[in-house]
Amino acid sequence: MTQVKIQYAKTHLSALIAAVGQGEEITIARGDQPVARLVPIDRSAPRETGFVEYRVPDSFNEPLPSDELTQWEGVL
Repeated sequence: MTQVKIQYAKTHLSALIAAVGQGEEITIARGDQPVARLVPIDRSAPRETGFVEYRVPDSFNEPLPSDELTQWEGVL
């Protein structure tokens, strides 16, 4: 793993991203203190959207009752 200082990372960002794209991990340090890490994105498995089965009720698009609509509009 390579460690670079913030100023170097600012001036060589494109090269660092290219290295990360090849699988390298880069640590960015303020002085000698690590503060961030550039790592490649794991593209091995497609992400599944959603996490629970849900169906929008048929009443979803019906107008709101006037008292609830007033509350959403902030009118008292």
